Amino acid sequence: MTATAGPPVLRHEVDPQVDPRRLTCTFGGAEPVASLLPRSILDTSTLDAFAGRLRTVHDKVSERLDRRYVNPQTGPFYVDGARPGDTLALHFARIEPRESYGVSTTVPLFGSLSATGVTAMLHSPLPEMTWIYAIDRRSRVVHYEANESALRVELPLDPMHGTVGVAPALGEVRSSLVPGDWGGNMDTPEMRSGATCYLGVNVAGALFSFGDGHARQGEGETCGVAVEAAMDTVVVVDLVKEVATPWPRLETDEYWMTAGSARPLEDAFRIAHSQLVHWVVELTGASVMDAYQLVSQTAETPVANVVDPNYTVVAKMAKKYLPGVEAMAGTHQRLRQLGSAYLGLMA
Repeated sequence: MTATAGPPVLRHEVDPQVDPRRLTCTFGGAEPVASLLPRSILDTSTLDAFAGRLRTVHDKVSERLDRRYVNPQTGPFYVDGARPGDTLALHFARIEPRESYGVSTTVPLFGSLSATGVTAMLHSPLPEMTWIYAIDRRSRVVHYEANESALRVELPLDPMHGTVGVAPALGEVRSSLVPGDWGGNMDTPEMRSGATCYLGVNVAGALFSFGDGHARQGEGETCGVAVEAAMDTVVVVDLVKEVATPWPRLETDEYWMTAGSARPLEDAFRIAHSQLVHWVVELTGASVMDAYQLVSQTAETPVANVVDPNYTVVAKMAKKYLPGVEAMAGTHQRLRQLGSAYLGLMA
């Protein structure tokens, strides 16, 4: 931990050459790599979902990486004072690709339009292929190049983290490929710079991790793999004491959001929307039925992923419908200011 003119800063660098077997690929079950105080800034990096092992269109996951070590996480980090019943607040002040490329693949028996291990079909798995995307950070463009035709498309750079989570309750250890009430592999593009993620603390210290950077991703992550990219990330960390958060919540300057993860997809929808109803009750003091009615007429519902072991749906309400209402005692606004000040000092 180092001191600056503002809050404490922890700079934590991940070795891009590390043996994938030494990386954390779970939520829960790992010792913390470092500790930090509430209202601290974490300035760190993450590896891509394939730990940098895919570099060309000829590289395949099945040949280059043991799938037990896919989706490596940065962390876990121990937050002093975090206890079950508290809420961990993580404000993503900056998420930027470390490299000038990203990678996407198709993986046999994985993806929303393929037979899988739990959706059994008689046809053969779809072919395993890899696409390499050039990332132009200056022009904020991701370059798509087709493998089997001359198609070229410029896509907007929109960095986000697919995985953000804490250690689960009951001593569980969950793969970093799985989302749930602890967060995890939610794969929502809403987890971009400027977003604050709220996660319920299940164990002392919270033990939060994140990774799975995406240079961009479409809603649903249809083939199961976004434009995977290593990231440089600045996170402002805080606690909301004695406030429980049963399922992940997100806040931006424009929206309040709740995430639900389950199978079938409609149960993920139900979790996300019921949690948004409960949050509106907390924010306004309205009855459950009145909040239910308001959410029904205002909610937006992006599908985050339909590929992971649990699917994830996000329910969003625009803040403009409830002007002057403040969530989590103004935590988002406070952390955003701390993050902006730190980035200004580093510029």
